[in-house]
Amino acid sequence: MQALRHYLLAVQFFTRIPVTGRLADWVGYSPAMLRASAAHFPGIGWLAALLSTAVYAALHWALAPNPLAPAVAAAFCTIATVLMTGGFHEDGLADVADGLGGSSDRERALDIMKDSRIGAFGAMALVLALLSKLSLLALLGTHSLSAALAGLVGGHVLSRFWPLLIVRSLPHVGDTARSKSKPLADQISGAALVVAGFWCFMPLALVAYALPALYFIAASLMSGVAAAWMARWFARRLQGFTGDCLGATQQVSEIGFYLGAALALRWM
Repeated sequence: MQALRHYLLAVQFFTRIPVTGRLADWVGYSPAMLRASAAHFPGIGWLAALLSTAVYAALHWALAPNPLAPAVAAAFCTIATVLMTGGFHEDGLADVADGLGGSSDRERALDIMKDSRIGAFGAMALVLALLSKLSLLALLGTHSLSAALAGLVGGHVLSRFWPLLIVRSLPHVGDTARSKSKPLADQISGAALVVAGFWCFMPLALVAYALPALYFIAASLMSGVAAAWMARWFARRLQGFTGDCLGATQQVSEIGFYLGAALALRWM
Protein backbone atom coordinates (compact mmCIF):
# COMPACT_ATOMS: atom_id res chain seq x y z
CA MET A 1 0.00 0.00 0.00
CA GLN A 2 2.91 2.34 0.66
CA ALA A 3 4.18 1.74 -2.87
CA LEU A 4 0.72 2.61 -4.19
CA ARG A 5 0.78 5.85 -2.20
CA HIS A 6 4.17 6.71 -3.69
CA TYR A 7 2.90 5.98 -7.20
CA LEU A 8 -0.21 8.13 -6.75
CA LEU A 9 1.98 10.93 -5.41
CA ALA A 10 4.05 10.66 -8.59
CA VAL A 11 0.82 10.87 -10.61
CA GLN A 12 -0.15 13.96 -8.62
CA PHE A 13 3.24 15.61 -9.17
CA PHE A 14 3.96 14.71 -12.80
CA THR A 15 0.49 14.85 -14.38
CA ARG A 16 -2.77 16.76 -14.39
CA ILE A 17 -4.72 13.63 -13.49
CA PRO A 18 -6.72 14.62 -10.40
CA VAL A 19 -5.67 12.97 -7.15
CA THR A 20 -7.86 14.98 -4.79
CA GLY A 21 -10.26 14.78 -1.89
CA ARG A 22 -10.26 11.62 0.19
CA LEU A 23 -7.82 9.95 -2.18
CA ALA A 24 -5.30 12.76 -1.70
CA ASP A 25 -5.81 12.58 2.06
CA TRP A 26 -5.13 8.85 1.97
CA VAL A 27 -2.00 9.30 -0.17
CA GLY A 28 -0.59 12.00 2.10
CA TYR A 29 2.56 14.00 1.50
CA SER A 30 6.02 14.47 2.91
CA PRO A 31 9.37 15.32 1.31
CA ALA A 32 10.46 11.73 2.02
CA MET A 33 7.40 10.37 0.19
CA LEU A 34 8.03 12.66 -2.78
CA ARG A 35 11.63 11.45 -2.84
CA ALA A 36 10.42 7.84 -2.84
CA SER A 37 7.92 8.59 -5.63
CA ALA A 38 10.81 9.23 -8.03
CA ALA A 39 11.18 5.46 -8.38
CA HIS A 40 7.77 5.43 -10.07
CA PHE A 41 8.59 8.04 -12.71
CA PRO A 42 8.70 5.38 -15.48
CA GLY A 43 5.26 4.30 -14.25
CA ILE A 44 3.98 7.70 -15.35
CA GLY A 45 5.30 6.69 -18.76
CA TRP A 46 2.81 3.81 -18.68
CA LEU A 47 -0.05 6.32 -18.42
CA ALA A 48 1.38 8.50 -21.20
CA ALA A 49 1.90 5.41 -23.36
CA LEU A 50 -1.63 4.11 -22.80
CA LEU A 51 -3.17 7.47 -23.66
CA SER A 52 -0.98 8.21 -26.68
CA THR A 53 -1.28 4.74 -28.20
CA ALA A 54 -5.07 4.79 -27.80
CA VAL A 55 -5.36 8.16 -29.54
CA TYR A 56 -2.84 7.24 -32.25
CA ALA A 57 -4.46 3.88 -33.01
CA ALA A 58 -8.00 5.29 -33.06
CA LEU A 59 -7.17 8.11 -35.47
CA HIS A 60 -4.95 5.93 -37.63
CA TRP A 61 -7.80 3.44 -38.00
CA ALA A 62 -10.50 6.09 -38.49
CA LEU A 63 -8.61 8.00 -41.20
CA ALA A 64 -7.02 5.08 -43.08
CA PRO A 65 -6.19 4.69 -45.93
CA ASN A 66 -5.56 8.43 -46.22
CA PRO A 67 -1.75 8.90 -46.45
CA LEU A 68 -1.92 11.78 -43.97
CA ALA A 69 -3.47 9.58 -41.28
CA PRO A 70 -0.13 8.93 -39.48
CA ALA A 71 0.62 12.66 -39.35
CA VAL A 72 -2.79 13.50 -37.90
CA ALA A 73 -2.51 10.66 -35.40
CA ALA A 74 0.96 11.86 -34.38
CA ALA A 75 -0.28 15.40 -33.80
CA PHE A 76 -3.28 14.45 -31.68
CA CYS A 77 -1.52 11.83 -29.58
CA THR A 78 1.12 14.46 -28.77
CA ILE A 79 -1.59 16.94 -27.80
CA ALA A 80 -3.14 14.29 -25.55
CA THR A 81 0.09 13.63 -23.65
CA VAL A 82 0.83 17.34 -23.27
CA LEU A 83 -2.62 17.82 -21.77
CA MET A 84 -2.06 14.86 -19.45
CA THR A 85 1.28 16.16 -18.13
CA GLY A 86 0.47 19.85 -18.33
CA GLY A 87 3.53 20.38 -20.52
CA PHE A 88 5.67 19.79 -17.44
CA HIS A 89 8.66 18.37 -19.30
CA GLU A 90 8.32 20.66 -22.29
CA ASP A 91 8.51 23.61 -19.90
CA GLY A 92 11.76 22.20 -18.52
CA LEU A 93 13.19 21.89 -22.02
CA ALA A 94 12.34 25.52 -22.80
CA ASP A 95 13.86 26.76 -19.54
CA VAL A 96 17.08 24.80 -20.09
CA ALA A 97 17.40 26.06 -23.66
CA ASP A 98 16.88 29.65 -22.52
CA GLY A 99 19.37 29.33 -19.68
CA LEU A 100 22.18 27.47 -21.38
CA GLY A 101 21.61 29.15 -24.72
CA GLY A 102 21.29 32.62 -23.25
CA SER A 103 24.50 32.79 -21.23
CA SER A 104 27.85 31.03 -20.97
CA ASP A 105 28.10 32.05 -17.31
CA ARG A 106 26.87 29.33 -14.93
CA GLU A 107 25.18 31.60 -12.36
CA ARG A 108 23.53 33.73 -15.02
CA ALA A 109 22.27 30.62 -16.81
CA LEU A 110 20.72 29.34 -13.57
CA ASP A 111 19.03 32.71 -13.02
CA ILE A 112 17.58 32.67 -16.54
CA MET A 113 16.23 29.16 -16.00
CA LYS A 114 14.24 30.40 -12.99
CA ASP A 115 12.46 33.01 -15.14
CA SER A 116 8.97 31.79 -16.06
CA ARG A 117 8.99 33.83 -19.28
CA ILE A 118 10.01 32.02 -22.46
CA GLY A 119 12.82 33.44 -24.57
CA ALA A 120 14.01 32.94 -28.12
CA PHE A 121 16.10 29.86 -27.33
CA GLY A 122 13.26 28.24 -25.41
CA ALA A 123 10.76 28.91 -28.19
CA MET A 124 13.10 27.47 -30.79
CA ALA A 125 13.76 24.38 -28.65
CA LEU A 126 10.04 23.74 -28.17
CA VAL A 127 9.21 24.16 -31.86
CA LEU A 128 12.07 21.92 -32.97
CA ALA A 129 11.26 19.27 -30.35
CA LEU A 130 7.59 19.15 -31.33
CA LEU A 131 8.43 19.03 -35.03
CA SER A 132 10.87 16.19 -34.36
CA LYS A 133 8.26 14.22 -32.43
CA LEU A 134 5.51 14.73 -35.00
CA SER A 135 7.66 13.93 -38.02
CA LEU A 136 9.22 10.83 -36.48
CA LEU A 137 5.91 9.45 -35.19
CA ALA A 138 4.34 10.07 -38.59
CA LEU A 139 7.28 8.33 -40.26
CA LEU A 140 6.94 5.32 -37.96
CA GLY A 141 3.21 5.20 -38.73
CA THR A 142 3.81 5.15 -42.47
CA HIS A 143 5.87 1.99 -41.97
CA SER A 144 3.25 0.26 -39.81
CA LEU A 145 0.86 0.98 -36.97
CA SER A 146 2.73 -1.46 -34.73
CA ALA A 147 6.01 0.42 -35.30
CA ALA A 148 4.44 3.69 -34.18
CA LEU A 149 2.70 2.18 -31.16
CA ALA A 150 5.85 0.38 -30.06
CA GLY A 151 7.75 3.66 -30.38
CA LEU A 152 5.24 5.44 -28.17
CA VAL A 153 5.35 2.73 -25.51
CA GLY A 154 9.13 2.47 -25.39
CA GLY A 155 9.75 6.19 -25.79
CA HIS A 156 7.44 7.33 -23.01
CA VAL A 157 8.61 4.74 -20.49
CA LEU A 158 12.37 4.60 -21.10
CA SER A 159 12.71 8.38 -21.36
CA ARG A 160 11.45 8.61 -17.78
CA PHE A 161 14.12 6.24 -16.51
CA TRP A 162 17.21 8.11 -17.75
CA PRO A 163 16.61 11.27 -15.65
CA LEU A 164 16.87 9.13 -12.52
CA LEU A 165 20.45 8.26 -13.48
CA ILE A 166 21.21 11.98 -13.67
CA VAL A 167 19.83 12.36 -10.15
CA ARG A 168 22.07 9.49 -9.11
CA SER A 169 25.23 10.83 -10.73
CA LEU A 170 25.08 14.64 -10.45
CA PRO A 171 24.37 17.09 -7.60
CA HIS A 172 21.28 19.28 -7.55
CA VAL A 173 22.26 22.91 -8.18
CA GLY A 174 18.87 24.63 -8.34
CA ASP A 175 17.37 27.06 -5.87
CA THR A 176 16.92 24.65 -2.95
CA ALA A 177 14.69 27.06 -1.05
CA ARG A 178 12.09 27.37 -3.82
CA SER A 179 12.61 24.30 -5.99
CA LYS A 180 9.62 21.97 -6.07
CA SER A 181 11.88 19.23 -7.37
CA LYS A 182 14.38 19.39 -4.49
CA PRO A 183 13.03 16.33 -2.62
CA LEU A 184 13.06 14.42 -5.91
CA ALA A 185 16.59 15.59 -6.59
CA ASP A 186 18.14 14.18 -3.44
CA GLN A 187 20.41 11.20 -3.97
CA ILE A 188 18.28 8.37 -5.33
CA SER A 189 18.85 4.95 -3.81
CA GLY A 190 19.86 1.82 -5.63
CA ALA A 191 16.60 0.19 -4.52
CA ALA A 192 14.61 3.01 -6.14
CA LEU A 193 16.49 2.48 -9.41
CA VAL A 194 15.60 -1.21 -9.25
CA VAL A 195 11.91 -0.31 -8.85
CA ALA A 196 12.19 2.08 -11.80
CA GLY A 197 13.82 -0.69 -13.82
CA PHE A 198 10.91 -3.02 -13.05
CA TRP A 199 8.52 -0.38 -14.37
CA CYS A 200 10.50 -0.40 -17.63
CA PHE A 201 10.79 -4.16 -18.01
CA MET A 202 7.32 -5.12 -19.22
CA PRO A 203 6.82 -2.30 -21.78
CA LEU A 204 10.31 -2.78 -23.22
CA ALA A 205 9.83 -6.55 -23.32
CA LEU A 206 6.61 -5.94 -25.26
CA VAL A 207 8.48 -3.75 -27.75
CA ALA A 208 11.23 -6.35 -28.11
CA TYR A 209 8.64 -9.09 -28.66
CA ALA A 210 6.45 -7.17 -31.13
CA LEU A 211 9.21 -5.99 -33.47
CA PRO A 212 12.62 -7.25 -34.63
CA ALA A 213 15.54 -6.93 -32.22
CA LEU A 214 17.20 -4.24 -34.32
CA TYR A 215 14.26 -1.89 -33.67
CA PHE A 216 14.48 -2.32 -29.91
CA ILE A 217 18.27 -2.13 -29.75
CA ALA A 218 18.62 0.94 -31.99
CA ALA A 219 15.79 2.84 -30.31
CA SER A 220 16.98 2.11 -26.76
CA LEU A 221 20.60 2.88 -27.65
CA MET A 222 19.75 6.20 -29.28
CA SER A 223 17.57 7.17 -26.31
CA GLY A 224 20.40 6.35 -23.91
CA VAL A 225 22.97 8.26 -25.98
CA ALA A 226 20.70 11.32 -26.00
CA ALA A 227 20.31 11.16 -22.22
CA ALA A 228 24.07 10.69 -21.72
CA TRP A 229 24.76 13.71 -23.93
CA MET A 230 22.38 15.81 -21.84
CA ALA A 231 24.02 14.63 -18.61
CA ARG A 232 27.47 15.53 -19.95
CA TRP A 233 26.16 18.96 -21.02
CA PHE A 234 24.76 19.67 -17.56
CA ALA A 235 27.93 18.48 -15.84
CA ARG A 236 30.08 20.72 -18.03
CA ARG A 237 27.90 23.83 -17.99
CA LEU A 238 26.20 23.66 -14.57
CA GLN A 239 28.30 21.18 -12.57
CA GLY A 240 25.01 19.55 -11.68
CA PHE A 241 21.33 19.62 -12.63
CA THR A 242 18.04 21.31 -11.83
CA GLY A 243 14.47 20.04 -12.07
CA ASP A 244 14.24 21.64 -15.51
CA CYS A 245 17.22 19.56 -16.61
CA LEU A 246 15.32 16.37 -15.78
CA GLY A 247 12.35 17.45 -17.88
CA ALA A 248 14.62 18.42 -20.77
CA THR A 249 16.36 15.04 -20.60
CA GLN A 250 13.02 13.26 -20.75
CA GLN A 251 12.06 15.15 -23.89
CA VAL A 252 15.35 14.68 -25.70
CA SER A 253 15.66 10.98 -24.86
CA GLU A 254 12.04 10.38 -25.96
CA ILE A 255 12.85 11.91 -29.33
CA GLY A 256 16.02 9.83 -29.40
CA PHE A 257 13.96 6.65 -29.03
CA TYR A 258 11.76 7.60 -31.98
CA LEU A 259 14.81 8.49 -34.08
CA GLY A 260 16.56 5.21 -33.30
CA ALA A 261 13.40 3.30 -34.19
CA ALA A 262 13.03 5.16 -37.50
CA LEU A 263 16.67 4.52 -38.41
CA ALA A 264 16.29 0.83 -37.59
CA LEU A 265 13.21 0.53 -39.83
CA ARG A 266 15.28 1.89 -42.71
CA TRP A 267 17.42 -1.26 -42.58
CA MET A 268 14.73 -3.81 -41.74
